[in-house]
Amino acid sequence: MPPPPPPKPGVIPLAPLSLGDVIGGSMSTVGRYWKQLFGIAVLMYGGALLVTLAAVLVAYSATSDTLSKVVDIDEYDESFGSDVAAPLIVAFALVCVVAVLAMVVASAAIMAACPAVLQDAILGRRTTLGTVWRRSWGRVPAVIGAMLLPWLVAALVMGVFLGSYVLLIVSFTSDDVPGAWVALGFVLMLACFPVAVWVWVTFSLAPAAVVFESQRPVAALRRSARLVKGSWWRIFGISALAWLIATVAGYIVQFPLTIIGMLTSMPGMAGAGADPSAGEALTAMAGYLLFIMLGSIISQIIATTYPQVVTGLLYVDQRIRRENLAPALAEAAGAPH
Repeated sequence: MPPPPPPKPGVIPLAPLSLGDVIGGSMSTVGRYWKQLFGIAVLMYGGALLVTLAAVLVAYSATSDTLSKVVDIDEYDESFGSDVAAPLIVAFALVCVVAVLAMVVASAAIMAACPAVLQDAILGRRTTLGTVWRRSWGRVPAVIGAMLLPWLVAALVMGVFLGSYVLLIVSFTSDDVPGAWVALGFVLMLACFPVAVWVWVTFSLAPAAVVFESQRPVAALRRSARLVKGSWWRIFGISALAWLIATVAGYIVQFPLTIIGMLTSMPGMAGAGADPSAGEALTAMAGYLLFIMLGSIISQIIATTYPQVVTGLLYVDQRIRRENLAPALAEAAGAPH
């Protein structure tokens, strides 16, 4: 007589997960809890966009006079120097910093929200947007800390990769550079990318550990490394598949919106004449730009949330396999085990 199937109070069976269980569970989670997942994503990306726009407006108001001088300056005006453009460069740099910080906070909030949703999805419980927000927002600083170190290491590795690429280009365009430098450039290019991928996979479960176990950043990174050890290739393969699914889904959403945008802009472009002004062209293209922006936002939300849901399920799967977490989950769900 075959053994009874494992209990399944929520989106996954409480047993070691197969590839089908992970993908099916992630799809079920997105289907059942899309309001919470996408709601957090819209709030955070919308907030990041508003912060960035506010920074742009402040920068413009502070440098509008300088910008007008630069735009109106004569091509042969010798009075134009770096001191004139310096305020614009500083303002642009500050806007970029604000935009990057806003996106980091938004991404961290989404990374925290996905495991927070899974805490209820795995047990088959209902939850609300407010509950997910309260549960995840307090963990955002720790998630940022857990994200920061792998990102810095990966950025350093990719910096070496880009430096090697530049060195390689210089080697091919200069006859004075020894051939050994060309070989070194190839070796570094081949070595750096796998190292960056290894860092990404090894610490990919850290955000889930931060939320599920209330771990601090460094402890979460160590926890992730221990859980990934021995299953690196499996986690890499499933994570890559999740990224591919999210990319294809985002493209499927974005493509028809792009077509609709093109169709809505055609009458306006046809009526603008052969030589429209900048204002007329912008007005005619407004519909196209609106649909392009909408498609990009939806695609970004899918690309951010779905892989994180899969990563959260991989974290639970590793704990079920290594720590026999299934009985504790069944007890919490009130299911027989």
